[in-house]
Amino acid sequence: MSHHRQVVAYKRYFLDFYKDQTDSVQRKIEWTLELIRTLKRVLEKFFKHLEGTKGLYEIRVEIGTNTYRIFAFFDEGNLVVLGNAFQKKTQKTPRTEIDKALKIMEEYFNEKGA
Repeated sequence: MSHHRQVVAYKRYFLDFYKDQTDSVQRKIEWTLELIRTLKRVLEKFFKHLEGTKGLYEIRVEIGTNTYRIFAFFDEGNLVVLGNAFQKKTQKTPRTEIDKALKIMEEYFNEKGA
């Protein structure tokens, strides 16, 4: 299976969320991340640029009626970096989560540039 993208977790943001999930949610997250790694074109249903942000994406995981979002961004084209994640309870993605994701992205690139 060819890999188009590498997916990495930055610090503990995603991992702390991931380890608190049930096995079935973890499996669905893994399945979704595998799509992002391997598919040339990932459907928006699974991976979508967040409007009004510069380079912030959300990975969309749905299992039954539950919806989860993992924020991510690209570094040098094919490296997808995972930031914070949360279970989505409302139609709109909460601004606080987006702000947190933007801070994480900024932190990542500041550290990288340092």
